[in-house]
Amino acid sequence: MDGAGRLARSERSLGPQADLKAAAIGAVVLLRERFSRRRPPAKPTLDREPPDRWIALVERYWPRRSGIAATVLILLGSLSLGLVKGGHVEEFTTALSDTRNAIANSAGFRITSVAINGRKQLSQDEVLATGGVNGRSSLLFLDASTVRTRLKANPWIADATVLKFYPGQLQIDIIERSAFALWQRDGRISVISDDGAVLEPYLSRRFVSLPLVVGRGAETRARDFLALLARYPQVNSVTKAAIFVGERRWNLRLKDGLDIRLPENDVGNALAELSRLDKEDKLFSRDIVAVDMRLPDRLTVQLSDDAAKAREELFKDKKPKKKAGEA
Repeated sequence: MDGAGRLARSERSLGPQADLKAAAIGAVVLLRERFSRRRPPAKPTLDREPPDRWIALVERYWPRRSGIAATVLILLGSLSLGLVKGGHVEEFTTALSDTRNAIANSAGFRITSVAINGRKQLSQDEVLATGGVNGRSSLLFLDASTVRTRLKANPWIADATVLKFYPGQLQIDIIERSAFALWQRDGRISVISDDGAVLEPYLSRRFVSLPLVVGRGAETRARDFLALLARYPQVNSVTKAAIFVGERRWNLRLKDGLDIRLPENDVGNALAELSRLDKEDKLFSRDIVAVDMRLPDRLTVQLSDDAAKAREELFKDKKPKKKAGEA
């Protein structure tokens, strides 16, 4: 105890507390220095005038990085305008299509087998070219619907089905139209199907045996009329062309040049009458140029010039001579 009666603390007992206090103070100093180093230095601020009200609104509500997006859009728009103005759109799209097809082909989707069923008039190359399928096409990016639409645009193809079998087989089934007749209009002759579709210009001799119809509207009415004419082989066998007149009625031009003018209605009975007259009276072998059957109650025959002159001379010879003294 000290002189005042208090217990005296030994220097040994004060040592650990002092050490703890000093360690705490040192740790605080170290942490402060460490965090103060990581804090970025404050940027100097420049005094500027407050922005305009409209600029402030734009800065407030305009999305971040919208300027970059607007720049990209402007560049893309300029590129598109240049492609359109320069006429390079088709080349650009073709290049993109070839690029993606090349990637797909390298991945194993190359078309290695093509089966085309139903073709008669068209070759395999013509079918593939019409459908837009070539050596660069890949099965992965081949649009079957687009190929079918392109095929049906060919007048020879009435319908088509396109099937894809991965990884590399393509099957095309087509239904072809048949050449039915030759149609002449304005001096041009075309091959048509039975529904009136123009298949191609008449250039090949392989269609020379087809019946010929002439006139506006004849292509769509030919199927019914030629079917009716076929029921009377006596007339059909000598017919060279069927001419549709005024989009109302038909004339027949026979192989020897004889014209048959059929009525607008009741054509079947008129053809039956023609057959009977030729069988019984050899009508088609006579020296006549036209037979008019447009009126229902009569048949008019026009003689050739030579026949008309001969008939006139015959009647002159048959006229009775006047006796002397008669007025």
